[in-house]
Amino acid sequence: MSLPDILCIGAVHWDVIGRTARALPVGADVPGEIGRRPGGVALNIARALARQGRAVGLLSSVGTDAEGRELVAACEALGLDTRFLHRGATTDIYLALESQGVLVGAVADGRALEAAGRAILDPLADGRLGRDGAPWAGTAVIDANLAPDAIDALADLPLLSRARLRLAPASPAKAARLVPLMRHPQAVLHLNRAEAEAICGSRLATARSAAEALLALGCARVVVTDGPCPAADGCREAGVLEALPPAVPLRRITGAGDAFLAAHLAVEWQGVPRPIAFQAALAAAAAHVSGDDSP
Repeated sequence: MSLPDILCIGAVHWDVIGRTARALPVGADVPGEIGRRPGGVALNIARALARQGRAVGLLSSVGTDAEGRELVAACEALGLDTRFLHRGATTDIYLALESQGVLVGAVADGRALEAAGRAILDPLADGRLGRDGAPWAGTAVIDANLAPDAIDALADLPLLSRARLRLAPASPAKAARLVPLMRHPQAVLHLNRAEAEAICGSRLATARSAAEALLALGCARVVVTDGPCPAADGCREAGVLEALPPAVPLRRITGAGDAFLAAHLAVEWQGVPRPIAFQAALAAAAAHVSGDDSP
Protein backbone atom coordinates (compact mmCIF):
# COMPACT_ATOMS: atom_id res chain seq x y z
CA MET A 1 0.00 0.00 0.00
CA SER A 2 1.42 3.39 -1.00
CA LEU A 3 2.01 6.22 1.43
CA PRO A 4 -0.62 8.96 1.83
CA ASP A 5 -0.37 12.35 0.11
CA ILE A 6 -1.48 14.19 3.23
CA LEU A 7 -1.13 13.53 6.96
CA CYS A 8 -3.72 14.88 9.38
CA ILE A 9 -2.14 15.04 12.82
CA GLY A 10 -4.26 15.72 15.90
CA ALA A 11 -7.70 14.97 17.28
CA VAL A 12 -9.54 11.83 16.17
CA HIS A 13 -12.49 11.05 18.40
CA TRP A 14 -16.26 10.70 18.62
CA ASP A 15 -18.36 13.86 18.36
CA VAL A 16 -21.60 13.89 20.32
CA ILE A 17 -23.55 17.00 19.32
CA GLY A 18 -26.96 18.16 20.48
CA ARG A 19 -28.74 20.69 18.28
CA THR A 20 -31.95 22.58 18.86
CA ALA A 21 -33.79 25.27 16.89
CA ARG A 22 -34.98 26.80 20.17
CA ALA A 23 -33.26 29.16 22.57
CA LEU A 24 -31.19 27.33 25.18
CA PRO A 25 -30.71 29.40 28.34
CA VAL A 26 -28.89 27.93 31.34
CA GLY A 27 -30.93 25.15 32.90
CA ALA A 28 -33.32 24.75 29.94
CA ASP A 29 -34.57 21.36 28.73
CA VAL A 30 -35.73 21.65 25.12
CA PRO A 31 -36.51 19.34 22.18
CA GLY A 32 -33.77 18.79 19.63
CA GLU A 33 -31.56 16.21 17.97
CA ILE A 34 -28.53 14.40 19.38
CA GLY A 35 -26.11 12.64 17.06
CA ARG A 36 -22.80 10.83 17.28
CA ARG A 37 -20.30 10.77 14.44
CA PRO A 38 -16.55 10.41 13.90
CA GLY A 39 -15.00 13.78 14.61
CA GLY A 40 -12.03 15.77 15.80
CA VAL A 41 -10.22 18.48 13.87
CA ALA A 42 -7.74 16.14 12.18
CA LEU A 43 -10.46 13.64 11.28
CA ASN A 44 -12.91 16.27 10.01
CA ILE A 45 -10.28 17.69 7.68
CA ALA A 46 -9.13 14.23 6.60
CA ARG A 47 -12.70 13.22 5.76
CA ALA A 48 -13.22 16.30 3.60
CA LEU A 49 -9.92 15.81 1.78
CA ALA A 50 -10.68 12.14 1.13
CA ARG A 51 -13.92 13.22 -0.56
CA GLN A 52 -11.73 15.24 -2.92
CA GLY A 53 -9.85 12.10 -3.90
CA ARG A 54 -6.75 12.69 -1.77
CA ALA A 55 -4.94 9.82 -0.04
CA VAL A 56 -5.00 10.86 3.62
CA GLY A 57 -3.34 9.26 6.64
CA LEU A 58 -4.11 9.90 10.30
CA LEU A 59 -1.61 10.42 13.13
CA SER A 60 -3.44 10.39 16.44
CA SER A 61 -4.30 8.15 19.38
CA VAL A 62 -7.38 5.91 19.35
CA GLY A 63 -8.21 3.39 22.04
CA THR A 64 -8.31 -0.37 21.83
CA ASP A 65 -11.68 -0.20 23.61
CA ALA A 66 -14.96 -0.92 21.80
CA GLU A 67 -15.40 2.77 20.95
CA GLY A 68 -11.91 2.88 19.46
CA ARG A 69 -12.39 -0.23 17.34
CA GLU A 70 -15.66 1.19 16.03
CA LEU A 71 -14.02 4.54 15.32
CA VAL A 72 -11.13 2.98 13.38
CA ALA A 73 -13.61 0.98 11.30
CA ALA A 74 -15.57 4.16 10.59
CA CYS A 75 -12.38 5.96 9.50
CA GLU A 76 -11.49 3.14 7.14
CA ALA A 77 -15.01 3.23 5.69
CA LEU A 78 -14.38 6.92 4.94
CA GLY A 79 -11.30 5.92 2.92
CA LEU A 80 -8.75 7.09 5.50
CA ASP A 81 -5.41 5.39 6.15
CA THR A 82 -5.37 4.25 9.79
CA ARG A 83 -2.10 2.26 9.67
CA PHE A 84 -0.17 4.90 11.60
CA LEU A 85 -2.56 5.47 14.50
CA HIS A 86 -1.20 5.06 18.00
CA ARG A 87 -3.42 2.65 19.94
CA GLY A 88 -4.00 3.63 23.56
CA ALA A 89 -6.37 2.28 26.18
CA THR A 90 -9.27 4.69 25.72
CA THR A 91 -10.89 6.82 23.01
CA ASP A 92 -11.48 10.57 23.30
CA ILE A 93 -14.87 12.27 22.94
CA TYR A 94 -16.19 15.77 22.25
CA LEU A 95 -19.58 16.91 23.55
CA ALA A 96 -21.23 20.08 22.21
CA LEU A 97 -24.57 21.88 22.42
CA GLU A 98 -25.73 24.14 19.58
CA SER A 99 -28.77 26.39 19.74
CA GLN A 100 -30.13 28.18 16.67
CA GLY A 101 -26.85 27.66 14.83
CA VAL A 102 -24.70 29.00 17.67
CA LEU A 103 -22.37 26.98 19.85
CA VAL A 104 -23.68 27.27 23.42
CA GLY A 105 -20.87 25.25 24.95
CA ALA A 106 -18.67 22.21 24.54
CA VAL A 107 -16.46 19.87 26.53
CA ALA A 108 -13.50 18.23 24.81
CA ASP A 109 -12.20 15.14 26.60
CA GLY A 110 -8.84 14.75 24.90
CA ARG A 111 -7.01 12.95 27.68
CA ALA A 112 -5.98 10.00 25.52
CA LEU A 113 -4.33 12.20 22.89
CA GLU A 114 -2.61 14.28 25.58
CA ALA A 115 -1.35 11.15 27.34
CA ALA A 116 0.03 9.66 24.11
CA GLY A 117 2.16 12.78 23.63
CA ARG A 118 5.08 12.32 21.26
CA ALA A 119 4.33 8.62 20.73
CA ILE A 120 1.85 9.45 17.97
CA LEU A 121 4.76 10.88 15.97
CA ASP A 122 6.78 7.64 15.91
CA PRO A 123 5.88 6.83 12.27
CA LEU A 124 7.62 10.07 11.22
CA ALA A 125 10.91 8.84 12.66
CA ASP A 126 10.91 5.03 12.56
CA GLY A 127 10.90 4.61 8.77
CA ARG A 128 7.20 4.07 8.22
CA LEU A 129 6.71 7.66 7.03
CA GLY A 130 10.13 9.20 7.55
CA ARG A 131 13.51 8.70 9.19
CA ASP A 132 16.76 10.51 9.90
CA GLY A 133 18.02 12.01 6.67
CA ALA A 134 14.72 11.39 4.86
CA PRO A 135 11.96 13.33 6.63
CA TRP A 136 8.33 13.33 5.52
CA ALA A 137 8.08 15.65 2.52
CA GLY A 138 4.34 15.77 1.86
CA THR A 139 1.62 17.95 3.31
CA ALA A 140 0.81 17.79 7.02
CA VAL A 141 -2.26 19.29 8.67
CA ILE A 142 -1.59 19.81 12.40
CA ASP A 143 -4.16 20.80 15.01
CA ALA A 144 -3.51 22.22 18.46
CA ASN A 145 -5.23 19.36 20.29
CA LEU A 146 -1.81 17.69 20.27
CA ALA A 147 0.03 17.65 23.56
CA PRO A 148 2.46 20.60 23.82
CA ASP A 149 5.47 18.24 23.95
CA ALA A 150 4.38 16.68 20.66
CA ILE A 151 4.14 20.10 19.02
CA ASP A 152 7.53 21.04 20.44
CA ALA A 153 8.98 17.85 18.96
CA LEU A 154 7.56 18.71 15.54
CA ALA A 155 9.12 22.16 15.78
CA ASP A 156 12.51 21.18 17.23
CA LEU A 157 13.24 17.92 15.41
CA PRO A 158 13.65 17.59 11.61
CA LEU A 159 10.52 15.42 11.35
CA LEU A 160 8.67 17.94 9.17
CA SER A 161 11.52 20.14 7.98
CA ARG A 162 10.66 19.43 4.32
CA ALA A 163 6.87 19.30 4.71
CA ARG A 164 4.20 21.80 3.76
CA LEU A 165 2.15 22.59 6.86
CA ARG A 166 -1.43 23.67 7.50
CA LEU A 167 -2.00 24.67 11.12
CA ALA A 168 -5.39 24.63 12.88
CA PRO A 169 -5.59 26.05 16.43
CA ALA A 170 -8.83 24.15 17.28
CA SER A 171 -9.90 26.70 19.93
CA PRO A 172 -8.77 29.99 21.51
CA ALA A 173 -7.74 28.06 24.62
CA LYS A 174 -5.27 25.92 22.66
CA ALA A 175 -4.24 28.33 19.90
CA ALA A 176 -0.96 29.39 21.51
CA ARG A 177 0.28 25.79 21.39
CA LEU A 178 0.98 26.29 17.68
CA VAL A 179 3.36 29.22 18.18
CA PRO A 180 6.48 27.00 17.86
CA LEU A 181 5.34 25.96 14.37
CA MET A 182 4.17 29.35 13.09
CA ARG A 183 7.53 30.35 11.64
CA HIS A 184 7.94 27.19 9.59
CA PRO A 185 8.72 28.57 6.09
CA GLN A 186 6.01 26.45 4.43
CA ALA A 187 3.29 26.84 7.06
CA VAL A 188 -0.17 28.30 6.50
CA LEU A 189 -1.97 29.18 9.73
CA HIS A 190 -5.77 28.87 9.58
CA LEU A 191 -7.74 30.38 12.45
CA ASN A 192 -10.59 32.66 13.48
CA ARG A 193 -10.26 36.12 14.93
CA ALA A 194 -10.71 34.94 18.54
CA GLU A 195 -7.88 32.43 18.11
CA ALA A 196 -5.70 35.14 16.58
CA GLU A 197 -6.36 37.33 19.62
CA ALA A 198 -5.35 34.47 21.91
CA ILE A 199 -2.02 34.09 20.08
CA CYS A 200 -1.30 37.82 19.85
CA GLY A 201 -2.50 38.60 23.37
CA SER A 202 -4.42 41.67 22.22
CA ARG A 203 -7.76 42.80 20.86
CA LEU A 204 -7.93 42.65 17.05
CA ALA A 205 -10.89 44.43 15.52
CA THR A 206 -10.98 42.72 12.13
CA ALA A 207 -9.67 39.68 10.31
CA ARG A 208 -7.35 41.98 8.33
CA SER A 209 -5.81 43.42 11.48
CA ALA A 210 -5.44 39.88 12.85
CA ALA A 211 -3.69 38.73 9.68
CA GLU A 212 -1.35 41.72 9.73
CA ALA A 213 -0.50 41.11 13.40
CA LEU A 214 0.32 37.45 12.79
CA LEU A 215 2.44 38.25 9.74
CA ALA A 216 4.36 40.68 11.94
CA LEU A 217 4.99 37.82 14.39
CA GLY A 218 6.75 35.86 11.66
CA CYS A 219 4.05 33.83 9.92
CA ALA A 220 4.67 33.33 6.22
CA ARG A 221 0.95 33.05 5.53
CA VAL A 222 -2.20 33.25 7.63
CA VAL A 223 -5.90 32.90 6.82
CA VAL A 224 -8.32 34.45 9.33
CA THR A 225 -12.10 34.05 9.41
CA ASP A 226 -14.51 36.18 11.43
CA GLY A 227 -17.98 34.66 11.23
CA PRO A 228 -20.16 36.67 8.82
CA CYS A 229 -17.63 39.53 8.70
CA PRO A 230 -14.89 39.82 6.06
CA ALA A 231 -12.17 37.17 6.19
CA ALA A 232 -8.51 37.80 5.36
CA ASP A 233 -5.77 35.83 3.60
CA GLY A 234 -2.42 37.36 4.50
CA CYS A 235 0.81 36.46 2.74
CA ARG A 236 4.18 37.95 3.66
CA GLU A 237 5.20 38.01 -0.01
CA ALA A 238 1.88 39.08 -1.59
CA GLY A 239 -0.09 41.19 0.89
CA VAL A 240 -3.55 40.72 2.38
CA LEU A 241 -6.74 39.73 0.55
CA GLU A 242 -10.20 40.31 2.03
CA ALA A 243 -13.49 38.64 1.10
CA LEU A 244 -16.98 38.56 2.57
CA PRO A 245 -18.42 35.08 3.28
CA PRO A 246 -21.74 34.18 1.62
CA ALA A 247 -24.77 35.07 3.74
CA VAL A 248 -26.50 31.81 4.72
CA PRO A 249 -28.79 30.63 7.52
CA LEU A 250 -26.94 29.18 10.50
CA ARG A 251 -27.98 25.62 11.25
CA ARG A 252 -24.75 24.28 12.76
CA ILE A 253 -21.37 25.66 13.66
CA THR A 254 -19.16 22.78 14.86
CA GLY A 255 -16.62 21.93 12.16
CA ALA A 256 -16.96 25.10 10.09
CA GLY A 257 -13.27 25.94 10.39
CA ASP A 258 -12.32 22.39 9.47
CA ALA A 259 -14.49 22.56 6.34
CA PHE A 260 -12.83 25.86 5.41
CA LEU A 261 -9.28 24.55 5.81
CA ALA A 262 -9.94 21.32 3.92
CA ALA A 263 -11.55 23.13 1.00
CA HIS A 264 -8.77 25.72 0.86
CA LEU A 265 -6.07 23.07 0.83
CA ALA A 266 -7.87 20.90 -1.73
CA VAL A 267 -8.42 23.79 -4.15
CA GLU A 268 -4.92 25.21 -3.80
CA TRP A 269 -3.54 21.72 -4.37
CA GLN A 270 -5.05 21.99 -7.86
CA GLY A 271 -3.03 25.12 -8.60
CA VAL A 272 -6.00 27.50 -8.43
CA PRO A 273 -5.08 31.20 -7.99
CA ARG A 274 -5.08 32.49 -4.44
CA PRO A 275 -8.20 34.73 -4.66
CA ILE A 276 -10.30 31.94 -6.20
CA ALA A 277 -9.14 29.40 -3.61
CA PHE A 278 -10.08 31.87 -0.86
CA GLN A 279 -13.60 32.26 -2.25
CA ALA A 280 -13.98 28.50 -2.66
CA ALA A 281 -13.05 27.92 0.98
CA LEU A 282 -15.53 30.55 2.19
CA ALA A 283 -18.23 28.90 0.09
CA ALA A 284 -17.42 25.49 1.61
CA ALA A 285 -17.65 26.84 5.15
CA ALA A 286 -20.96 28.54 4.31
CA ALA A 287 -22.32 25.28 2.92
CA HIS A 288 -21.29 23.55 6.13
CA VAL A 289 -22.94 25.97 8.54
CA SER A 290 -26.11 26.07 6.45
CA GLY A 291 -26.28 22.27 6.41
CA ASP A 292 -26.04 22.09 2.61
CA ASP A 293 -22.91 19.93 2.45
CA SER A 294 -22.64 16.21 3.15
CA PRO A 295 -22.94 15.25 6.82
